[in-house]
Amino acid sequence: MTQNAENTLKIAQQAFEKFTHALATGEWQEFLDMLTEDFNFWFPVGKFHGLNEGKARAKEFFEYVSASFHPGITLTSLDRVTSNETTVVFEFRDEGLLFGEPYKNRIAVSFDVRGDKICAYREYFGSDGKSY
Repeated sequence: MTQNAENTLKIAQQAFEKFTHALATGEWQEFLDMLTEDFNFWFPVGKFHGLNEGKARAKEFFEYVSASFHPGITLTSLDRVTSNETTVVFEFRDEGLLFGEPYKNRIAVSFDVRGDKICAYREYFGSDGKSY
C-alpha cells in the first residue's frame, strides 16, 4: 500500500468512527468538522435523493438522519473495508428505530478523501429491512 493510500485509509477510518458515533448519538459536529467546504454527497432516495452540495446541505441531511432514527442507530457489524488512493468504502450492518418502527439494514458508505478531510460521501443500502 502506498503512503497516499495509507493516509487515505487512516483519514477515512477516523471519519467513519465519528460518523458511527454521530449515528448513535445525533452529535454530528466532529464529523462535520472533517468535511471540506466544497463537500458533496449522493443519497439514493427521499428528500436528499441524488447529488447534494455543500457543508450546509450535509448538516441538514445528517440532522434529518438523526431525527428519523431517534434515539440513534447502532452499528452491529463492520463487514468489509475497501480502499484505494482516494476512496474508502465501508460495508456494515446497523439497526435501530426508523420513525419509531424497528429498522435494520445493510449499508455501504463511500468516503472520498482529500488531504486530511472528506470531500465526498455516497451511500447505498437495502437488504435487511425498512429503509428511509
